[in-house]
Amino acid sequence: MSVAVQDAVKDRAIDPKSKNRYHDAPRRPDYTIDQDWSSYSAAEHDRWDRLFKRSRAILHDRACDEFIAMMDTLKLSESGIPDMEKLSDRLEKITGWRVVPVAELVPDDVFFNHLANRRFPAGAFIRGEEEMDYLQEPDIFHDIFGHVPLLANPVYSDFMQAYGKGGQRAMHLGRLPNLARLYWYTVEFGLIRTKAGLRIFGAGIMSSATESVFALESYSPNRIAFDLERVMRTKYVIDDFQQTYFVIDSFEKLLDECYQDFAPIYERIGMATDIEAHELIDSDEVLTRGTLA
Repeated sequence: MSVAVQDAVKDRAIDPKSKNRYHDAPRRPDYTIDQDWSSYSAAEHDRWDRLFKRSRAILHDRACDEFIAMMDTLKLSESGIPDMEKLSDRLEKITGWRVVPVAELVPDDVFFNHLANRRFPAGAFIRGEEEMDYLQEPDIFHDIFGHVPLLANPVYSDFMQAYGKGGQRAMHLGRLPNLARLYWYTVEFGLIRTKAGLRIFGAGIMSSATESVFALESYSPNRIAFDLERVMRTKYVIDDFQQTYFVIDSFEKLLDECYQDFAPIYERIGMATDIEAHELIDSDEVLTRGTLA
């Protein structure tokens, strides 16, 4: 998770120790920990199974085809919380990525270094019963179920690696807030056009049963064609469903847009005003004008 996104989550976290049993786990220099898979309780495995069953039922005709296909390929339907080591062995054979367990959100430079080297940091703890529908920080269900299937897609996985390298450069240029907006509106809350209509690819939507329906079917939000500079100027909502979703045409086009030097873009948007999360502007290709109810 990108720096500004991480900071926003941290701002609304209450007491990570009370909900995250990995909070005090020994950390390696790269902030990874031992998942200690055998320590998960039967109740925690059952919680994963119920979350998985509910989300899969909702997403079968709402998630993009690439997500559904890779969810099956990676055997995420196997009972219980995935063992990240075994999952990584399957994933690495496809795109060279591995999933590494972490206790909580990691520092910016560490996060970007992991992505740039095809490692995805995933929280090891699983949400409690009281957080089945709303979570304050990313847990293993959000990170594994929401993010990992698309890391088995060659084009999307290249985009994620490019994002990690871009994050390292953005830190140097002092433009992380703008890059964080790209992550938020694509990796977390992105939609994609398909022959069957709009579909979900963002992990924040995938791992939320209620937002999976809202993002595609509600009259409330705006849905706007993806424009890189527009996205980087747009604020986002932390503690509610999104007021605007951006829609990409394909993962190939998203990757192509991001295979460029962002420095000139940062220079241009540095002289422009930010755009509010609900706001439409004249240059938008509006697919759905929301009621913002």
